[in-house]
Amino acid sequence: MKPVTGSTPRVVKTEQEWREQLGPEEYAVLRQAATERPFTGEYTDTKAEGVYECRACGAELFRSDTKFESHCGWPSFFDPADSDAVILREDHSMGMARTEVLCASCHSHLGHVFRGEGYPTPTDERYCINSIALRLLPES
Repeated sequence: MKPVTGSTPRVVKTEQEWREQLGPEEYAVLRQAATERPFTGEYTDTKAEGVYECRACGAELFRSDTKFESHCGWPSFFDPADSDAVILREDHSMGMARTEVLCASCHSHLGHVFRGEGYPTPTDERYCINSIALRLLPES
């Protein structure tokens, strides 16, 4: 993964340490910017209330009250839990111009954000996030 300009991760591990901590599919998505297949992720249709954290480092990323049904095949949120929770960077891979979403704490790949798609959300943004990049901590 290319370094994110102007930002230093708070959680720093070698790629070998990440490989030892994460399963093969988790590593592929979080550290190599792969994408899980649509409609297969654990949280695609989850309606449970709670906090979604980064599966790699445990940083709080999104809250269930910003999750919405976009029917795109991945969990969708209209806003991160905190403005500093994620880093956005240009992504020109696969012949497209997109905006990649990274965990600000460990710089793991989470997914992409899309704007202006017409969803009835307060931000008109869709953070399209891989389920495997998240862990839900349900409210008790």
